Amino acid sequence: MMGVSKIRMIIGLIPFVILIMVSIAPAVPNQYEPVFNPSLEIHKTSCTIKVDGRIESGEWDNCGRAENFVERQPGINMMPEVQTVVFITYDDENLYVAFNCQDNPADIRATMCQRDQYSGGMDDVVTVLLDTYGNATWAYEFMVNPYGVQKDFLWSSIHGEDSGFDLTWESAATITDMGYQVEMAIPFASMRFPNKDIQSWKIDFYRSHPRETYKQYSWAAYDQDEQCWPCQWGTVTGIQGVEPGKGFEIMPTLIGTQAGRISDYGDPNSKFINDDAEAELSVGGKYSISSDVTLEGTYNPDFSQIEADAAQVNVNSTISLFYPERRPFFQEGRDIFQTMFNSFYSRTINDPQFALKLTGRMESYNIGYLSAYDDNTPYMIPLEERGILVNTGKSYVNVLRATRAFGGDNHVGVIFNDRRFDGSGYNSIVSFDHDFRLSQKYSFTGQYIMSFTEEQDDSSLNQSFNGDTFDNGKYTVAFDGEKYHGTAHVTQLRRRSRFWNFNIDYNHCSPSYRTETGYDPWNDYHNFSIWNDFNFYPENGIIERISPELYLMRKWNYNGDIKWSQADASAQVDFRWAQSYLGASVFTGAEKWGGIEFNDLKDIEFWLGSEFSSSFGYDMNFGFGTNVARRFLEKGDFMFYSLSLDLKPWDRLVIEPSLDYTRSENHDTGEEQYKQTITRTRFRYQANKELSIRLVVQYNDNGDYLDIDPLLTYRISPFSMFYIGSTHDFAKLTDPNDNSRVLTQTDRQFFMKLQYLFRI
Repeated sequence: MMGVSKIRMIIGLIPFVILIMVSIAPAVPNQYEPVFNPSLEIHKTSCTIKVDGRIESGEWDNCGRAENFVERQPGINMMPEVQTVVFITYDDENLYVAFNCQDNPADIRATMCQRDQYSGGMDDVVTVLLDTYGNATWAYEFMVNPYGVQKDFLWSSIHGEDSGFDLTWESAATITDMGYQVEMAIPFASMRFPNKDIQSWKIDFYRSHPRETYKQYSWAAYDQDEQCWPCQWGTVTGIQGVEPGKGFEIMPTLIGTQAGRISDYGDPNSKFINDDAEAELSVGGKYSISSDVTLEGTYNPDFSQIEADAAQVNVNSTISLFYPERRPFFQEGRDIFQTMFNSFYSRTINDPQFALKLTGRMESYNIGYLSAYDDNTPYMIPLEERGILVNTGKSYVNVLRATRAFGGDNHVGVIFNDRRFDGSGYNSIVSFDHDFRLSQKYSFTGQYIMSFTEEQDDSSLNQSFNGDTFDNGKYTVAFDGEKYHGTAHVTQLRRRSRFWNFNIDYNHCSPSYRTETGYDPWNDYHNFSIWNDFNFYPENGIIERISPELYLMRKWNYNGDIKWSQADASAQVDFRWAQSYLGASVFTGAEKWGGIEFNDLKDIEFWLGSEFSSSFGYDMNFGFGTNVARRFLEKGDFMFYSLSLDLKPWDRLVIEPSLDYTRSENHDTGEEQYKQTITRTRFRYQANKELSIRLVVQYNDNGDYLDIDPLLTYRISPFSMFYIGSTHDFAKLTDPNDNSRVLTQTDRQFFMKLQYLFRI
């Protein structure tokens, strides 16, 4: 029998044998050559293309053909593992694109779900990228998975991808013996592009290939040190005689509701009162004034949420929380109104009776105007260490935004916001912003704001202010009609490349700065920070990337007192296995709250996650350390953890449970300061591309709240749908008879919505 030492010797010789064999093997010419900024001329089709997910030779003959894809990540312009061919053509109505994706059909990942709801890390996806004006400031993204399910984004150079953007277009896909095929028909009526006889568009085609690692292939090769993304796309020419979207759209909506609530929240045994059922008609319309300018309006809009916002851990927060916008009227064109500061936060328009919006995309110019009358106005009072939120009744809101792009990936912009309150009072801001590209890797961005405020003079709103003041006692927090102005400013020097990225950031908000159309929850600060990120890419082994980061920050108020300082070092390792990652960070710092200095603060955190397969993925975070329990003005020893899962027992059912927990104890006495647990699970079942059932169950022990929200949806398009559902709110109330805590249904609502988009 061969000894162990001899076996080890033979194994050790294997690499040398392979090296010798490779060295004496005949050289094979490398015929693969990535193409930067490729170009393609296409011609109008004479065939009728049926979008059924099957590429028929008669339909796609003589079409433009894009191939020679490259791996753009994690490799750099390498030959892909699988081959992709794209066909492209057009007729009077549509741009047609087809993908033929070769692969082992047993390895393909796909989810049958509503549009926009599959995970990019778990599904195979193909993407068409279109910059129709060629100025690299905004672009369309059209994405389809192997079941033909759509996603669409609007990308902007200021804020990246806008996931709330929706267009009406067609897609279909089929899994074949050789991989899968996708067909798309994108109506010219849905897009905006120059009103010219002959079009020249920037374009690229992507294919996402999630397996052990997440790989992405593209038609165009990329310079990883070039920060301008659309500048590196290819070009498609030859489209002639087509017109961008014009005409009139009207979207009537019928809403039915029936609500109920407990008659006495102080007694869980009290009677549950059911209101009468109600029905309302809402109407929205859109008119394309020209190929570039669109006017939208809505009256009595249904701006209700069909799903409760995901609860956020707020037990140690002193400011109002920020929630994403999901209401359709505010989603379209949202990128136009975005700035570095959240100068326009559309959820401050809480309950409008009517709203009007004008948007335009004209060559290098973007314009946006929004006007609304709000029945229930949230009023945010930012202070040095906390924010106060009050409902101040009715108000009129007007927002005007304009940007101009120039020189490829540069822009300047202005925004004017004004809110007028019924009776008295107003708040206005005037802002200028810019993004200047200094070189291939460096850019300089900034925003400069002035605010002008006249408070309402209404003593009924002053119940909880207790004589509070701000700006060194110059002004009272109370609504007593005072006038003042303030400033805010942010500048950043940025470096973007494959290996080294950094931000050098300075920003401030003066003590009298205030915006009632945006989200700035506190003021009276100067803030300076430096962030560095490095990326190392081992060529072999299980590690795909190592990314250390360093963050330094100091914050001080207008009196020069240091309020916050921190140093944060972290690193993340991405693996070539199951799309896995592992990271850790160490934080040390000091804070000053309520005149008390808290030193020797520290925080150690770990995180990990994976997309093991198309059926299972997870993200986990946990940490511990010493921080400030701000509501008690005490030093605390805290710990937290969170876990979220993506479970797909089969391709039509997705289960998304999550858990968030945090706890803090007094650093000296060990007495509990706060604790909060939030659990949330969303179940999604998709019967087909139109019909789905969803159930959300959420529990928050900070108040012992339980929410149960079932929903059935039939969706024909992003704007034509029917849904019926309900919300059920429970809370633990104290029984006055024996002081026991009883879980009681406190509120309930049934609702129905029927909406259809008509194009004239």
